[in-house]
Amino acid sequence: MANLKEIRSRITSVNSTMQITSAMKMVSAAKLKRAQDAITQMRPYADKLQGILANVSGSLDASEGVYSAERPVKNILLVAFTSNRGLCGGFNNNVIKKANALLNTHKDSNVQVLSIGKKAFDLYKKSSNHAAASAGYPETPHDIYSDVSFAASSDIAQIIMDKYVAGEIDKVVLVYNSFKNAAVQEVQSAQFLPIAPIESEENTNNVDYIFEPSKEEIVEGLIPKSLKIQFYSALLDTIAGEHGARMTAMHKATDNASDLLKDLKLTYNKARQAAITNEILEIVGGAEALNN
Repeated sequence: MANLKEIRSRITSVNSTMQITSAMKMVSAAKLKRAQDAITQMRPYADKLQGILANVSGSLDASEGVYSAERPVKNILLVAFTSNRGLCGGFNNNVIKKANALLNTHKDSNVQVLSIGKKAFDLYKKSSNHAAASAGYPETPHDIYSDVSFAASSDIAQIIMDKYVAGEIDKVVLVYNSFKNAAVQEVQSAQFLPIAPIESEENTNNVDYIFEPSKEEIVEGLIPKSLKIQFYSALLDTIAGEHGARMTAMHKATDNASDLLKDLKLTYNKARQAAITNEILEIVGGAEALNN
């Protein structure tokens, strides 16, 4: 059995850890409320706009829809959304596993990974699949988390869109955690470009669309904006999912530390009682020896 000093040291250490995890849980809970409000307010607008985008794009000729024109897939860009910090369970690992699975699936193509988040950036920056700044991508795309805004998100989305239009990229896939609730985040791999048409019963019928304003103005205005909204929505999903995953992970860590602390205190009391019993036995034994 460990001596009393070692047990006291472990109790102090676990107590400090529990205070840290409890504080991190409360901080994440506060940030989660704001992030959850942001994504829940954005999601209906983004979904509706994406539906309009797919319908409009499907009604355009390939020459008119520069963002929906399909071509042989030789160059693929994976945009992996992770967090800048850890201590959030398997949140980042799940995205990285999905990105690696897509890399293995498209071995015959030239696949580049643009990492939105320091965890993925640190992993892929030394890889041959890293989307480097020398190729026109942001040098440190994870800095977007220091200033989360639609404008900052749009800048990165615009770079990707320009590269697709220029023919440097044939397909773009977003890999991110879709926020469901504080305890559940589902990894998604959504095709960003080319724009995929909606597959539903409504689209099986031929529909005549009346464009107001003209098709050209819709292509130049609505479609790029819709794509930027989709990119921004994935970013907000990631932020809300990160805080939810961290809050859950810290809650479990706090509970585990509490259970460990109870066990250590029980062990400490047993060791202390044994030490006192030994001291009493030594005193009684000494007194008995003197009497004899």
